[in-house]
Amino acid sequence: MNRRRFILKSLGAALALPSLPSLLASAVGGNSAVQTAKGAGAGARRFVGIGNLLGYQVKHLFPESTGSAYEQTPLLKPLWDVRKNMTVYRGLDHGIKGGHFAVHSFLSGVLNSEAQNRPGGNVTIDQFMADEIGFQTRFPSLTVGSEGGIHGGCQIAWTKSGVRVPPITGPAELFDRLFVSDSQERQARRNQENRLQASILDSGLVDANRLSKQVNREDKAKLDEYFTSLRDVEKRLELRQQWASRPKPQPPFDRPENKNKVQDLPMLYELIALALQTDSTRIATLEIGGDFLPQDLGIDKAYHGLSHHGNDEAAIKHLITLETYQIEQFGKFVARLAKMADGERTLLDSTSVLFGSGMGDANAHKNSDLPIILAGGGYRHGEFKRVPSAGPSKVPLCNLYVDIAQRMGVETESFGTSTGRSV
Repeated sequence: MNRRRFILKSLGAALALPSLPSLLASAVGGNSAVQTAKGAGAGARRFVGIGNLLGYQVKHLFPESTGSAYEQTPLLKPLWDVRKNMTVYRGLDHGIKGGHFAVHSFLSGVLNSEAQNRPGGNVTIDQFMADEIGFQTRFPSLTVGSEGGIHGGCQIAWTKSGVRVPPITGPAELFDRLFVSDSQERQARRNQENRLQASILDSGLVDANRLSKQVNREDKAKLDEYFTSLRDVEKRLELRQQWASRPKPQPPFDRPENKNKVQDLPMLYELIALALQTDSTRIATLEIGGDFLPQDLGIDKAYHGLSHHGNDEAAIKHLITLETYQIEQFGKFVARLAKMADGERTLLDSTSVLFGSGMGDANAHKNSDLPIILAGGGYRHGEFKRVPSAGPSKVPLCNLYVDIAQRMGVETESFGTSTGRSV
């Protein structure tokens, strides 16, 4: 029994043996169903999540008037030409506290310190959807951000096992990922890894079949679920082998150089747009971290220090300069997607683009009243919506994530701290 458990564990956490009381076994099992890749995805649903580690000046972002006739604010000015393609929300958050140490919950709604006993842990919506539909493309998801800066770098994407997804850190690396094929040596090594994993799967199936003859009816049902997980991993392995033999798309320009986080931002957005257009992925995240240096915009201050402005007008003015630049690049990204054809509609029509932060007010370390903007995705846009932020009618931000997931074709009725899909 111990030998069998060792072989099954060697297949990875997603293949760990389920709890079998009849044999006194103890492990964790389960895995999402994997759909077959469909090739080029004209008209397929897509998602991009964009987060900022230090938040935005919401007093200079949110309008006073709701509805379609809302007024222009300093931080909405860069988006004014694309406002009909987006909705600005106020009142959405996750109802949690933690300041900078809670921003990682932006796309999950769950603190990692409180996620141990949750079936999905603190998985973020991008990884949640990638587990279900991500293998329709070469890259189930792309996570772009930085490894440096305040509080450990990029924190936007997390797996259901509580592991932070390491980011692609610059445009040069993202370009290579999208357009540069592996060397023959790397391809040979990948093929060897695939063969080894296929062999381990075969061994696991043999042992699991033998084990199924020794358990009671209740544990037999659990093993049937486990066999389904094994078959899912087989499909993933087959798809990975298929993508390894397919050439990557041709790049439309030469490999860019990494400069700095400020100058790199427009190119990162452009490469994410190309990743969607070439159907290299349908799920991507981008986080702007604490290493987004004000000095590159002519501001001789530290970003984190500015975020704790203490209502100092000069510091707030610098922050508005920083945030205006970030929001301006987001607006250009939305406009870019709106000009890219995707079958009979535009790429923006096919892509739900979420923009915001897990920080509502960095100065006060508040994670409530988050700045949230949703663009594209086939939604009816052009409004500023204020939703109930307290009491029995409070609307969790995760409700919006449920709606996005369902539009992406993921069959789920809940996610994180959701109470439905209505926003």
